[in-house]
Amino acid sequence: MEIVIMPTPLEVDSTAADIVEGYVRRGATTLGLATGSSPIGTYRELARRHRVSGLDFSQAQAFLLDEYLGLPKSHSQSYYSVIRAEFVDHVNLDPERVFSPDGEAAIPDAEVERYDRSIAEAGGVDVQLLGIGTDGHIGFNEPGSALSSRTRVKTLTEQTRIDNARFFERPDDVPHHVLTQGLGTISDARHLVMIATGEGKADAIAAAVEGPLTAFCPASILQWHRHVTVVIDEAAAGRLKLADYYRYALENKPPWQSY
Repeated sequence: MEIVIMPTPLEVDSTAADIVEGYVRRGATTLGLATGSSPIGTYRELARRHRVSGLDFSQAQAFLLDEYLGLPKSHSQSYYSVIRAEFVDHVNLDPERVFSPDGEAAIPDAEVERYDRSIAEAGGVDVQLLGIGTDGHIGFNEPGSALSSRTRVKTLTEQTRIDNARFFERPDDVPHHVLTQGLGTISDARHLVMIATGEGKADAIAAAVEGPLTAFCPASILQWHRHVTVVIDEAAAGRLKLADYYRYALENKPPWQSY
């Protein structure tokens, strides 16, 4: 696991975009996309690079982490709609090749099995963007999620519903259930890139990076992965005990070594 501490959120966004751009330019075909507030700046930077330097997404496809159960695709806060508004509509990524769980599926248990299978049949995810919740969740894997879990239906904690209420007209409009890639499914991706900014994420980052591997902090599963880059700002790094070492390691990174 590589911990990259940048001075500002804008530099976090740029660094995460560098990683994704590197994969796209090397011909990687499958991107894993997260929604929520954490990756928005990265998406904007990637869209800027598409406009300015012709960063080409035409050969790529993408899989989303999750979707609200029962929310139609046409709803402005469905992740099907959000990822298009935040990213897909601003680059030349074919929207027909941007896949997400079907929140309107008549048989959710069958839908989650189908979605896991579709990721595997596509050859797996090359690089997966992740945010982290204040309670350490990634995707919608709430505390207590099995570390080997696959895509499934989950019940949101009340804290997560409160955190997401700002995106809806009323707090009661936030669905109670979601379809989410499991921690095992996420861990199948070849490179995980987690983004976090702000003091409010500092405790979650410390638990994920330096705490025990535990279902109590779902993001701690990243410690078990073969290739992880955690890109954070100084505020989000505020609780890390080894922050000075992470900065030293980055300053002395071999010139031939990429993220």
